[in-house]
Amino acid sequence: MGITATVIDPSDMGALEKALKEQQVTLYFSESPTNPYLRCVDVPQIKKLCAATNTIVCIDSTFATPINQKAIALGADLVIHSATKYLAGHNDVLAGVIAGRKDLVNAVRSMHNVLGGVVDPHVAWLLMRGMKTLHLRVRQQNESAMTIATRLQAHPKVTKVHYPGLPSHVDHAVAKAQMKGYGGVISFEIDGDLWKTAEFIDACRLPYIAPSLGGVESLIEQPAVISYWDQGVEGRAKVGIKDNLVRFSCGVEDVEDIWADFEQALDKI
Repeated sequence: MGITATVIDPSDMGALEKALKEQQVTLYFSESPTNPYLRCVDVPQIKKLCAATNTIVCIDSTFATPINQKAIALGADLVIHSATKYLAGHNDVLAGVIAGRKDLVNAVRSMHNVLGGVVDPHVAWLLMRGMKTLHLRVRQQNESAMTIATRLQAHPKVTKVHYPGLPSHVDHAVAKAQMKGYGGVISFEIDGDLWKTAEFIDACRLPYIAPSLGGVESLIEQPAVISYWDQGVEGRAKVGIKDNLVRFSCGVEDVEDIWADFEQALDKI
């Protein structure tokens, strides 16, 4: 469709300035937090830079939810969500959301009418029902994830934890400035190789092994196996996906039950 893209580090404002200066950039797009390392972008600063060239700023706020982060209030022109995740909240629908400036949303709506992809009435009803408990679920998931991330960071069989609520996270200051909570997704690295990490995941009994997130049931996955296996070792290394990386999405179960399950699984590797 005649669209080109330049990929930059989300925290590299110099790279953004360079791209805006040297190219005809019409849209800046990023998740915040990102998947799977939970990087957080400085939305107000990005908007300030993009405004000079009338570049549209679009933020995928799926991981944050509207409860934890209001990207439009921070300066974004558009915000999108995979409503499949936290908004619906029960791992049982496929849907998406776009919100923001009326002229931009209308343009998307016009294209949408051509391309299709319309949710059926039952999915719409399930989504609206799920959103009634969004604030309660997210509050619980925020608290559980913070507890689990803190404990994992202190565990001898875990080498690194990626969670923006931790002071050790590279974007903690950005997250603290623009988020009310840090979300229910944690990524962490097992002290071992691909197979040792797989043993840990297989030993877990509470979470389902699945690539989604944001539902009432906890989900766990090994990105190198579930999402990036076809890329091969070199391909995964190029995009930073480590063989020992685990991504965990907190459900609404009791946090002590989640931790007890993690402990027994870690003890087995």
